[in-house]
Amino acid sequence: MKEKQYLALLRGINVGGNNIIKMTALKACFEKLGLMDVATYIQSGNVLFRNAEKDLGRLTNNIEDTLSRRFSYASRVVVVPHHELEHAVQRAPKAFGTNPARYRYDVIFLKPPLTADHAMKSIRTKIGVDQAFAGKGVLYFSRLIRKASRSYLTRIIQLPIYQSMTIRNWSTTTKLLALMNARAKDK
Repeated sequence: MKEKQYLALLRGINVGGNNIIKMTALKACFEKLGLMDVATYIQSGNVLFRNAEKDLGRLTNNIEDTLSRRFSYASRVVVVPHHELEHAVQRAPKAFGTNPARYRYDVIFLKPPLTADHAMKSIRTKIGVDQAFAGKGVLYFSRLIRKASRSYLTRIIQLPIYQSMTIRNWSTTTKLLALMNARAKDK
């Protein structure tokens, strides 16, 4: 079976002093699961790896169960295949991410079975402050930096669907794709 490259996006670790996990321990945990070519990127819980598993649900459940037991917290993970991350970056709305001095850009990764269409029904934006767009398995969210305190993005944590998503800024998202692309060339 041919190995595929994946990205695991962990929710709620190393934020506000909660669920502190060292990246070396996280990497070792993924390797103990039998996942290969494991690498982490920054402290917010981004793990790149290879595996032959084709059932994304089974792979995600296995990672979540193992992390929950090993680190004693209720793990929630969004696993993104390389081609889906590539699609999310390439299909971003026109001009998304192009004016970082004026706007803050975030990609909200959705954990199946949550879909972008369903999530958008719960997302509110404030005219003149923020915008949200649906993509395949993601939402794109931008907000005017000078009016960020009025953005509705912070209200997303109050929504029931928040448990089925994780947020990465555009810079981190594009860096993760660049890392995955470089790793793909190496194999």
